[in-house]
Amino acid sequence: MTHDELAGAITTGTITLKQSLPAGAAEKLATLLEELARWGQRINLTAIRDLSAMVGGHILDSLSVRPHLHGEDILDVGTGAGFPGLPLAIAEPQRRFELLDSHGKKIGFVRHIIAALELDNASAVKSRAEDYAPGDRFDTVIARALTAMPRFIELAAHLKREDGVLLALKGKYPTEELDDLPDDWEYTVTELKVPGLESHARHIVALKRRHGGAA
Repeated sequence: MTHDELAGAITTGTITLKQSLPAGAAEKLATLLEELARWGQRINLTAIRDLSAMVGGHILDSLSVRPHLHGEDILDVGTGAGFPGLPLAIAEPQRRFELLDSHGKKIGFVRHIIAALELDNASAVKSRAEDYAPGDRFDTVIARALTAMPRFIELAAHLKREDGVLLALKGKYPTEELDDLPDDWEYTVTELKVPGLESHARHIVALKRRHGGAA
């Protein structure tokens, strides 16, 4: 696909999601995918190799999270090659995004994209979530295909603000994981419809401590 075709496919998919993008965002998202494919020739960044498949599998899947973001400060835990954090940062320039991963080469790619696209609202940190101690905590902590939700809580609950939310992006409805959640956590599950992933189940789980629980 050419750059313009990629940007057009992203724009069409975003409209299907009933979303809009800031001026120039579709072009930046297309550049992100082109750089992902280019770097992927040398470094294993993603299992998806086809540019057209990346539109749904990476960009639109990431953007499907937008309606569920809470607050202004967002942390993407285990971001890998920058998903969902990079597309969200491009689409939501008024919010601040921090992208966290312990894999040096993947964080290197994320930093390259942040610099190349001049994403002033995004930063990348090389660290394990359980070891990370930022100066300020976050309104939303999100993870895409990172780990089971009880483990996600163990790894990342200390990173959200008292009234913040953990968001887990999942495939099929995670019945067993929900059954294993700690008693002091409550959740809501929303099914996502992602263009290009119609044959794949997608759900997002919002996790919050029950009132009266510790921060």
